[in-house]
Amino acid sequence: MKRPATRLRIALCTLALAPLAASPAFSIDARIRGQLEKLTPEERLEQRCDIEAMDRISDGKGGFRPDKVIAYAFGDPKLDGTTLKTRGAVFRSRGEWFRLSYKCEASDDRLEVNAFKYTVGDKVPHEEWAAHYLYD
Repeated sequence: MKRPATRLRIALCTLALAPLAASPAFSIDARIRGQLEKLTPEERLEQRCDIEAMDRISDGKGGFRPDKVIAYAFGDPKLDGTTLKTRGAVFRSRGEWFRLSYKCEASDDRLEVNAFKYTVGDKVPHEEWAAHYLYD
């Protein structure tokens, strides 16, 4: 499990990057690249994969408009080199949280995504939000 300080740093980075990732046809630009390069390789991979998840979900079926992804809400992600797998992720769209699982394979510098598969799950009931640190 991640230390609270690490989770806070990841959360702050996500908040800074989320508005940039919410635009259509999102591609990683110099500002985002610069922010990601400040993170440890593990944090960079998680953030890059979360950005990719938002982009793919917003381009997919279902009419979702994700503005936040949390890779560890319902379980810790599994890291293997430049691959991140999570079955315990969530994303927020239009004020509601939805379960998410994904497998993300990135480049050696963890700035480019080489392969990405995901599955959107059920909406998370409001009564479960507090237990998983989800918010409006």
